[in-house]
Amino acid sequence: MKHLLLFITLLAGMLCAPAQQSDTLVSLVTCYPGHDIYELEGHTALRVRLNDSTDVAVHWGLFDFDAPNFVYRFVKGETDYMCGEMPWNFFVEEYRWQGRRLDEQVLNLSPVQKQRIVAMLQLNLQPQNRVYRYNYVKDNCATRPMQIIQAAVGDSLRPGPCLFDTWSRPTSFRDVMRFYHKNYPWYQFGIDLALGAGIDYPLQPAEYAFVPLLLEQQIDGATIAGRHLAAKTRTVVDFPADNVTAGPTPWYLTPMAVCWTVFALLLWATVRDIRRRKVTKWVDATYFGILGMAGLLLTFLIFVSVHEATSPNFLFIWLNPFCLIPVIFIWLKNGYKVVFCYQIINFAAVFIGLACWWWLPQSANAAFLPLVLGDLIRAGSYISLNYKNIHKSK
Repeated sequence: MKHLLLFITLLAGMLCAPAQQSDTLVSLVTCYPGHDIYELEGHTALRVRLNDSTDVAVHWGLFDFDAPNFVYRFVKGETDYMCGEMPWNFFVEEYRWQGRRLDEQVLNLSPVQKQRIVAMLQLNLQPQNRVYRYNYVKDNCATRPMQIIQAAVGDSLRPGPCLFDTWSRPTSFRDVMRFYHKNYPWYQFGIDLALGAGIDYPLQPAEYAFVPLLLEQQIDGATIAGRHLAAKTRTVVDFPADNVTAGPTPWYLTPMAVCWTVFALLLWATVRDIRRRKVTKWVDATYFGILGMAGLLLTFLIFVSVHEATSPNFLFIWLNPFCLIPVIFIWLKNGYKVVFCYQIINFAAVFIGLACWWWLPQSANAAFLPLVLGDLIRAGSYISLNYKNIHKSK
């Protein structure tokens, strides 16, 4: 989407032209998922057509990937996105070129309500108001249009049902993400690693609107003051809903398969170590080095990042910078004493954390289990194989 930035300067102010609001058309536009990671839940825009032939799409999905330190600032949580506009025909052709379905829901609004929306969009498109702090689940390209619609129509708005209203159990942000990311398991693996308990509480109906496809469903059945909000719905660009998204990941390439393979290798190394009565140092150095690097990332996300969903993260029990202790001390002559003490604490903490996880307010990725078990067997074997050496040294 970053190339859409080219249109911002040229098109700013197109909504500022005077118009008779009775001839104004306001629509919610839903763009179906694309192949890029940030397009998996789709995209949302508002279409505004005025009687002077102005016809634009306004949306909140612009970002400048080439901005200084973009990746670092994104990871830190300083995710600055922008509101922008482009001619409706250009917007439609963009998605036709990408092979993505585009639906338009014309909103059944009074002239006064349309006027409020146009005024709010004019204000939002001003250079000093265009940038906003993006939040993946609380403030994004779908929640912004919904906020504007709600502000225009007032408390009489009643969203309609969506897919997850039919589920028999409470649904969290993470549940919704897993549903839409089912063909992108490694992406979800990363989300489950980085985001903590803040996305695991049961959602209220209005919170489903963070997903464009769910917002479309809610608008389809929504009412205001007893009348339907969506006057009519049409498909502007007709492609299969999953036309450009990836197919299922082969089972042998999924996180579950890879992580159980890692566990099998660790188990083999552990059995071999027990038979030899000797720790294979490079195995522990490699495995705990990987855990420690992940722990450094979690430390940054929990204690430095301003992402509200990264803290608390109970994976810190298992993934933390202390995992790097074996990486260093396992090679030192008397370092086994330090590693021995660490592994006792590590084994106890990980075992208790695993036993109590059911009662913690955070859902873990199933592929984490073999990695946690690998941690336990390597810690347990180190303790067992070095117990006599510790007692001899006293």
